[in-house]
Amino acid sequence: MRATPNSRSKRRATAANGWRPIPLTGWIWRVILLVLIFPDGNLPAAETNLPAVGTPLDQASLAGRLEKNFQEARGRFSADPANVTNAWQLGRASFELAELATNNAVKAEIAEQGITACRQAIVHDPKSAPAHYYLGMTIGQFADTKRNMAALKMVKEMEREFLTTRELDEHLDFAGADRNLGLLYYESPTIISIGSRAKARQHLLRAVELAPDFPENQLNLIETLLKWGDHEEARRELSTLEKRLPAFEKKFPAESWSEPPADWQKRLTAAQKKIAAFAK
Repeated sequence: MRATPNSRSKRRATAANGWRPIPLTGWIWRVILLVLIFPDGNLPAAETNLPAVGTPLDQASLAGRLEKNFQEARGRFSADPANVTNAWQLGRASFELAELATNNAVKAEIAEQGITACRQAIVHDPKSAPAHYYLGMTIGQFADTKRNMAALKMVKEMEREFLTTRELDEHLDFAGADRNLGLLYYESPTIISIGSRAKARQHLLRAVELAPDFPENQLNLIETLLKWGDHEEARRELSTLEKRLPAFEKKFPAESWSEPPADWQKRLTAAQKKIAAFAK
């Protein structure tokens, strides 16, 4: 069994349409790995889920902004729970805040509020792509706190919600449905869960096709190809990504980020080193 991938920092850029891309992070693999290690539910102490954004002041500032977003979204939803937009926006805010939680009980409580809101939105509008999308994301956060066999069932629920999102709006969140599905199929075991190399490749490629100027998509594909040993294809994708970086910098100016994109640069540099070493 391979090691747990490093948790990726949460990059939140805001494009002209107001969407902030949210990648599927390593919590899916953490869920599956810990289910296998602790099938009876006797878990180790809760780990810290704070992203690597620099100094403690950076972390506190980010936490404060996300807490404010969450409280405002919850207030709007409470005032008008039948409003579908209010509901899925609470789902998004719940996902983002839960990602910072250092306590499993708190994380689960935050995620449950997002799950409830998104499920309610789907009742009112079954074709709301954001409601299905953030339902899948918040289910993932909740599953990360359980880490028992029920969590594997939640992985299947996530797959269903992302597939539905893809059918309704495959462009949402910079091809977020395909990006998440690709990582979900890649990170999940093939025997006891939904893991599939063929499906992972299909969705990661589709994410790049749909949102070619969003580096997260191509980085995911390059990293996956390298782990599969497909160095030549990874080299071609890396060359394409390097050509697209100037367009990315124009589309997402630095001031639009709540966190620095240093993690992307770090991953890019690591991929460049691996491909260069293979070429020697």
